[in-house]
Amino acid sequence: MSRALALYSGGLDSLLSILTIIRQGIEVTAIRFITPFNVRLRNIAAVENKKTNSAFIIKDYPIFEKFFEVLKNPRFGYGKNMNPCVDCKILMLKEAKRIMYEDGYDFIVTGEVLWQRPMSQRRDALSIIDKEAFVTGHVVRPLSAKLLKPSLAEQAGIIDRERLFGFSGRSRKPQMKLALEMGVTEYSQPAGGCLLTDPLYSTRLRDLIQHSHSLSIEDINLLQLGRHYRISSAAKAIVGRDKIDNELIIKFAKPDECLLWVEGVGSSLSVIRGDISDKTVEVSAALCARHSDAKSEKKVMVTLSVSGNISVIASVPATDSLLESLRI
Repeated sequence: MSRALALYSGGLDSLLSILTIIRQGIEVTAIRFITPFNVRLRNIAAVENKKTNSAFIIKDYPIFEKFFEVLKNPRFGYGKNMNPCVDCKILMLKEAKRIMYEDGYDFIVTGEVLWQRPMSQRRDALSIIDKEAFVTGHVVRPLSAKLLKPSLAEQAGIIDRERLFGFSGRSRKPQMKLALEMGVTEYSQPAGGCLLTDPLYSTRLRDLIQHSHSLSIEDINLLQLGRHYRISSAAKAIVGRDKIDNELIIKFAKPDECLLWVEGVGSSLSVIRGDISDKTVEVSAALCARHSDAKSEKKVMVTLSVSGNISVIASVPATDSLLESLRI
């Protein structure tokens, strides 16, 4: 039996592509490349996993460090925000090619649809991606295959080209129709996905890169949480929005970082990232006080914790103008 290695995002297109290949009697193993920027996909994959576990295996491959290098200096540039889509695809296909040869797969499958994404799914972009990743001819894109050159697997008769599709454009109607025909009734919607396409997240990431010598997983994870305020070139404060944010800030904060909150009232939890100077603490305490239920008070007692050492300082809640001047 022929074997295929599929790039699986957790979305409908990749799911349909995999099922299309399975229908031709080919064994498929799906790989999900994990970066800090597609971590939301793990929250939506449960439905697809439940539906398809009997049909194909899903394996996760973290590529954090390699992706960081691509992100900092993408050869083919960014999309509308901080998304290096072309370079990202090249990286993933390079990794897939390595796995394909090491584990003896016959070809690679992706869920790309021609012209669905303006940066990375143009005809010329797909050609560039394949060439740069050294996988020309080895990639099958089942949903748009009839609009593309036949792959080596099609030429060899491993795949029946007539049983593939010719979808193109941004409309989801052909995929939704195909999903019904295949009995796929639950799948993620085309929202969320890569965090690097989100304008607010991208603004925070640009700020982080500008003010940091290196990127850590904790830094990246915290970009998704709360409100961010740039206090100085060496420090920023992150203020939780709700209980979930507060809990995650505690999880990702380092032991020697400064946590702030207001005791006895509803309060956001804040963390100072970077330099813990007197000025930084003073401003962070004002931000914390402002985002507590004591924000109308003239003076608010803010609790600080650094490496387990607890102290309390009096603070005046931050004004609207201060919030806007510091907000990232």
